[in-house]
Amino acid sequence: MPAAASPAFLTFQSHLMHDSNHVAVIDFGSQYTQLIVRRVRELGFFAKLHAIEDFPDIGKPGAIILSGGPRSTSEPDAPDLDFEALKAFNVPVLGVCYGMQLLNIKFGGTVEASDRREYGPANLFPTECKGLYEGVSASSQVWMSHSDTVKVLPEGAGVIARNQHGTPVSLQWNERFFGIQFHPEVTHSHEGLRILHNFLLHASNLLPFRIDDFKREIIDGIREKVGNKQIVCGVSGGVDSTVLAVLLHEAGANVRAIFVDHGLMRKDEGEEVRSNFHRMGVPIETIDASERFLTALDGVDDPEKKRVIIGNLFIDVFWDAVGDAEMLAQGTLYPDVIESASNAKSKASKIKTHHNRVDRILELQAQGKVLEPLAELFKDEVRALGTSLGIPHDILQRHPFPGPGLAVRCPGVVTEDRLRIIRECDAIFIGKLKEHGWYDRVWQAYAGLIPVKTVGVKGDERSYEWAISLRAVVSEDAMTADWVDLPYQLLRETSHRILNEVKGINRVLYDVSTKPPASIEWE
Repeated sequence: MPAAASPAFLTFQSHLMHDSNHVAVIDFGSQYTQLIVRRVRELGFFAKLHAIEDFPDIGKPGAIILSGGPRSTSEPDAPDLDFEALKAFNVPVLGVCYGMQLLNIKFGGTVEASDRREYGPANLFPTECKGLYEGVSASSQVWMSHSDTVKVLPEGAGVIARNQHGTPVSLQWNERFFGIQFHPEVTHSHEGLRILHNFLLHASNLLPFRIDDFKREIIDGIREKVGNKQIVCGVSGGVDSTVLAVLLHEAGANVRAIFVDHGLMRKDEGEEVRSNFHRMGVPIETIDASERFLTALDGVDDPEKKRVIIGNLFIDVFWDAVGDAEMLAQGTLYPDVIESASNAKSKASKIKTHHNRVDRILELQAQGKVLEPLAELFKDEVRALGTSLGIPHDILQRHPFPGPGLAVRCPGVVTEDRLRIIRECDAIFIGKLKEHGWYDRVWQAYAGLIPVKTVGVKGDERSYEWAISLRAVVSEDAMTADWVDLPYQLLRETSHRILNEVKGINRVLYDVSTKPPASIEWE
């Protein structure tokens, strides 16, 4: 299971997607580890992420992948595993970066610090285009991220690929054990998916990953776990919570779906959320708490303080409405599980502070009363599940929206006037994206206020008004993102309307920052 999953979720999922014949990805701490899981699923096989501390209690996998990691195998307390237990599984094993170096040591070779560190693109040259490299080009780009390198090969090991410097970057120790010194899971490795697929061909009877099967498993699990108890979930109108609510409804659960309007929504979003749930036949309860949130945020300009205030107040408002809940459902996704690092086993940094649980939720978790049925899924898989549930396309393709709402698009203090400006600019921008056919081609787009007044000319007078920044990015999972090269005409029309229609703005900018180093949101 994922390293950071809650105990209650583990109980709920224990009978789902049985541990036999899955692809077990062992996490050594790489920032790309969850992408390996994602790529394996894209290839049609079910994969699970396991903490190294849980090894070898990972069920009966059909194949094992050892991930990369930030540590060096030469460190005294470097992550390790039981090699005899690994061999005893008697399944194909692929070591990626740190995983390859560890395997080379286990087989009797050595690894040393390299005098040529590699971070970024490199050229891959297979020694033979067969086996792991069947159908792979004689030369292709891969993505490197390592400072150590294999120094001495153990007896019987073979070099099956080198880089442009002639350095071994892929090894095979026997018919079941393989290693690669690059990251096949990232898109920068142009033939990485093919290499992963070739590895999986060495396994037999791998569990397939089909969203319809997964849906039936989840629904059966909900019915078994929930029974006749009342289960409560919060809905925001976003894809995750919408799919969760519809899933619970489809399972026949006695569900209360509660929508907390914190006053930080986009233009007309509250009414849109209510209308969408009415279309889907799922009743929701609405709580208008906008005044409480804006009062609590009055004068606060520190971004972390704003997140904490919003997160804590949201919990208070939600639980005031819930009362004594028998069970709670959350729309936690796989990236949230990894990023939140809510379990001590996780090696990831805590990135999203507003995902932290408070005592009430921890108490319910300890009692086995919290369900997170989407926590094995990535965003695109949740959308596929939503399609399987019959949720309309326009609802499923809504862009992600942050939990703290427009507060993270309003650097500095949050005021009614600043929110008005952001809402109006955002509505114009999103409207133009839809009008030009770009909305579904973009992962996320929005308008963010730049709290700096700039000089302008309106009429015959100088003006000192705010600047607004437009942002549109493409991403697979929000871990990395690139800005979108939108047509000039679209940007021109958007800028023209904003400057003419939104009071308080005299300058429109377009954000061309990638993640990293920037984040997708402003705060």
